[in-house]
Amino acid sequence: MSTLRGPGTTPDIRRQTLRRLLSAKPISRFIETHNPISALIAEHASVHAAGQVRQFDGFWSSSLADSTSRGKPDIESLDIRSRLSNVSDIFEVTTKPLIFDGDTGRKPEHFSLNVRAMERLGVSAVIIEDKKGLKKNSMLGAEVGQTQEEIELFCEKIRAGLSARVGDDFMVFARIESLVLDQGMNDAIARAQAYTSAGADGIMIHSCKKTSDEVFEFARIFRKEFPHVPLACIPTSYNTVTEDELVAHGFNIVIYSNQLSRAAYPAMQRVANEILRHGGAAEVDSQLMPISEFLDLIPGNR
Repeated sequence: MSTLRGPGTTPDIRRQTLRRLLSAKPISRFIETHNPISALIAEHASVHAAGQVRQFDGFWSSSLADSTSRGKPDIESLDIRSRLSNVSDIFEVTTKPLIFDGDTGRKPEHFSLNVRAMERLGVSAVIIEDKKGLKKNSMLGAEVGQTQEEIELFCEKIRAGLSARVGDDFMVFARIESLVLDQGMNDAIARAQAYTSAGADGIMIHSCKKTSDEVFEFARIFRKEFPHVPLACIPTSYNTVTEDELVAHGFNIVIYSNQLSRAAYPAMQRVANEILRHGGAAEVDSQLMPISEFLDLIPGNR
């Protein structure tokens, strides 16, 4: 593996990049990064496919991945300052933009303060979801008793975040949980209309179905009324969908929200168990990066 390097940028330049991507590309791909080394891997990942070079356009700061990496449940258990400290570490060694998973955003007063902190750091956007009470992961659906915030109260939170930002580069997206919580398409569309009218810079529609049918139906209806509002999705459960299909249905941003974490932990678990099984490490050597390459990942080790 080649040496991973981050040439550096500024908070202003990084923060502005998302809007530039949205105006320049049919779809922008973001991937979860839970620490600086995973961000470096994402920053430099590049393949030739279908006659083009494919790379990730930026990072997703996932509350699930951040919580899991610290051994905590995904219930907004981490203080945002702790999460932003991790983002700061990522920014020290990378250049690409980052979208922050803001969970529920907490109270409007808290959200306003957090928007200012994210904007100063160079975060490009925050996505907040319209749930209330104890937040649980959306992939659990309605089975864990999650409920949505009243529409007007969530609109108040959106407006509070927009009012708090210093400039227009920082974006506030509203994430709609109606389909996840079995509230139906009409509720999802009504919320999209209200949140957009409240000033949200973009909409994320979420689903935990195995197919993309309902998110495509939402996009078809939404695009008739809002042809230019950025639309994002997280195809975790309906992972057979392609980026070309997403573009054809009007999506601007696709977020691969947990794949790097879900790849890392099984590999570590497998190696740990094999060392215990054999009473030594020789048998796992073929599964490991050579130590010389590992040392060369980060400039300055030699």
